[in-house]
Amino acid sequence: MAAAPKNAPERVEVRPAFPTPVIMAQLPNAERTNAALKKAILAREKKVPKRDTYDSNIGGWHSERDFPAWGGKEGKQIIETAKTIAEQMTVARSGRPVDIKWAVNAWANINRRGHSNEFHVHPGAYWSGVYYVDDAGCAQDRNLGGEFVIMDPRGPGPSMYAPLLCFRGPGGSSVGATELLPPRAGVMIMFPSWLSHGVRPYNGDGTRISVAFNLSVAE
Repeated sequence: MAAAPKNAPERVEVRPAFPTPVIMAQLPNAERTNAALKKAILAREKKVPKRDTYDSNIGGWHSERDFPAWGGKEGKQIIETAKTIAEQMTVARSGRPVDIKWAVNAWANINRRGHSNEFHVHPGAYWSGVYYVDDAGCAQDRNLGGEFVIMDPRGPGPSMYAPLLCFRGPGGSSVGATELLPPRAGVMIMFPSWLSHGVRPYNGDGTRISVAFNLSVAE
C-alpha cells in the first residue's frame, strides 16, 4: 500500500449544502388510472379549442387550469397523491411536522412530434409537479427525446471559470448546467416551484400526455 502524502488530512467529510429536492414517485395501479385519464384528456382536447397563448408550451395542447373539475376520480387521486407527498416533504424550520391546507391548480398537457416546453418557473406556488399519463415511448427509446429537464439553480456560475471541471459526487457532472429526467408513464415528479425546468422536443409519432400541477399554501 502506498504511503499517504505528508500533507494529507486525517479526515475528509463532504457535506452537501443547499440541496434541492427533486422527487420521483411511482404510483400504484398506474395502468388502469392512465387509461381513464388518457380517455378524459383526449376528449377534453376535442371539446376545448386550443388557446392562442400558453405559459411555456412550444406547440402542443394545454388545458385550462381546471383539471380537478373534469379529471374524474383518477384525476382526484393524482392530486391527493401530490398533496400526500407535499405533506411528507414539508416541515417547519424546527423540523416538526406541519398541518398545511394546500390550494391546487392543475392542467393537462398533450405533446406530439416537435412539441416542447421552454424553461420556466411557477410563481405563487411552493411545490410543482407533473404526472405522466403516456410517455409515448420515451421511456423505452431515449432517441425520442421528450425529457423533463431541470436547470442547476446556481445558474452557470459554477462552470464559468473552468467548464471542463466538475465536483466529485452525485450530481457533480451537471454543476452549472442541466439534468435530464426521462418521462415514464405512472411516475410523478415533484420539485420546488422556483426550480427552472422545461421539456425537450418530442421526436416520435405518439401522443405524450401529462398532468401538471401547483400546490400553494391556502390562506
